Amino acid sequence: ISHKLEEIRALCHHATILRGGKVVGNCIPQDETAKSLAEMMIGDTLTPPTRDKKDYGDVRLKIQNLSDPGLGDHGSMLSNISLEVRAGEIVGIAGVAGNGQRRLLSALVGEFEAEKEEAIIINGTPSGKLGPDERRKLGMCCVPEERLGHAAVPDMSLVENTILSARVRKNLESRNGVLNIAAAKTMTEEIVAKFKVKTAGVNHVARSLSGGNLQKFIMGREIMQNPDILVASQPTWGVDAGAASEIHEAIMDMARKGAAILVISQDLDELFSITDRIAVISEGSLSETTPVEELTVEKIGLQMGEKSGGAAVA
Repeated sequence: ISHKLEEIRALCHHATILRGGKVVGNCIPQDETAKSLAEMMIGDTLTPPTRDKKDYGDVRLKIQNLSDPGLGDHGSMLSNISLEVRAGEIVGIAGVAGNGQRRLLSALVGEFEAEKEEAIIINGTPSGKLGPDERRKLGMCCVPEERLGHAAVPDMSLVENTILSARVRKNLESRNGVLNIAAAKTMTEEIVAKFKVKTAGVNHVARSLSGGNLQKFIMGREIMQNPDILVASQPTWGVDAGAASEIHEAIMDMARKGAAILVISQDLDELFSITDRIAVISEGSLSETTPVEELTVEKIGLQMGEKSGGAAVA
């Protein structure tokens, strides 16, 4: 049972398509394309995201010589990472899981301090020693890889989870600490409607949602804060093809409006379809970025399988 379409095409002799709890079709997967299978799943024509030619603006997120003296994923330390993301640009980071991706995200969002303030610069402000709230005030939002427990508190309602993330940027908390529950509920209802989150209600707890619907809620919550910078790890993990397409379009629309986007993903198809440049992280080191039109899956795969030869400013 899966919505990974290439997996179905590679392994299965026959497939039954479910949509909304009902059987809507049967097929031989090898006779179908991933696109045709996806369209059967969502009941609509799937339109791939369109990558526009862009004029980029100023650097919004700058990482320079970021190292991590502590151990990260499976012993991978961050080693001298440098990267720039400009307004209107989507930069991707590819890599096999456990090569420092989670530690990099933690460093960027302020879960631990960098050795130097200037290691992370957000909208021109040295931010390496600032906490998460201060970085959000400067314009950066994030989507962690682990959605239940990191991006959302399982036993808190969707409204409460909205407050946890958006209270700084959406003024959901007054100076004396009083929460604006009505505004938070309205925002949560807008997220649910815009991102088609299936839920029994915004007051239901996060763990009551399916993985895919929780992912849509988390992505919507961050996007609707209108950040200048969005850092998203595995943004379409666990969602169906239709929802993934909608999330991709929302990310690209943010870039069109001038946001700087950093996407960390193991899904190479995702990175090739929405990013402008791609770097590879391996054993805590980051390669130079390369324009996506100059890359192939094979080139990226080779880089993912070997240690990057040091970091350079991207």
